[in-house]
Amino acid sequence: MLDILVIAPHPDDAELGMGGAIAQFLDEGLRVGVLDLTSGEPTPHGSPEIRARETAAATEILGIPWRENLGLPNRSLEPTLENRARLAAVFRQQRPRWLFAPYWIDAHPDHLAATELVEAARFWAKLSKTDLPGEPHHPERIYNYFCVHLKLAPQPAFVLDISAHWEKKLAAIRCYESQFITGRSTESPTFLDQLRDEAAYWGKSIDRPFGEPFASREPLGMKSLKTLV
Repeated sequence: MLDILVIAPHPDDAELGMGGAIAQFLDEGLRVGVLDLTSGEPTPHGSPEIRARETAAATEILGIPWRENLGLPNRSLEPTLENRARLAAVFRQQRPRWLFAPYWIDAHPDHLAATELVEAARFWAKLSKTDLPGEPHHPERIYNYFCVHLKLAPQPAFVLDISAHWEKKLAAIRCYESQFITGRSTESPTFLDQLRDEAAYWGKSIDRPFGEPFASREPLGMKSLKTLV
């Protein structure tokens, strides 16, 4: 069973949006899993075999103990009833306490469909008198990470300090060479330079070197101010 399940439309979205958080959660002893919904293919410089190797390498760097792919179609991901049932079955089997899904505003249809699918499957996972496998389970919360294809200036619900894990996140992203290195401009700032600048921006917002922002549709509860940075 998992404490946290990150749902990613494509391999690499989890690393881009919250690779530092994943490393941080694992260091805290939490059980973290990643479920990629599609293979992410086709892409200009990738293939299913290349993407599988890249994903395995990134998974090893971050130390993710559980990662699966639901095998849904890339570029035509839809929140259908069939896909909802498949995802709800994973929730009932892995029984995560917290879910992480893409931000609900995006230009990429797969990202929008993924978040809608996560929200619907979370509801279905708690149902009784159903032919879904496993016992009913309702993850406590959905948090949203930012891996968007729009030029947004979001106001997140919180920013996580990932300073101690920035280099590990960057190493994991570098594994996806077909997506972020091959065929991209080598002139400064490169794509990886821009990622660093973005992480530094969010770090500055909390007086830390690097940060990752997160959103939530629901208010966050607190027992104490002692854990705030």
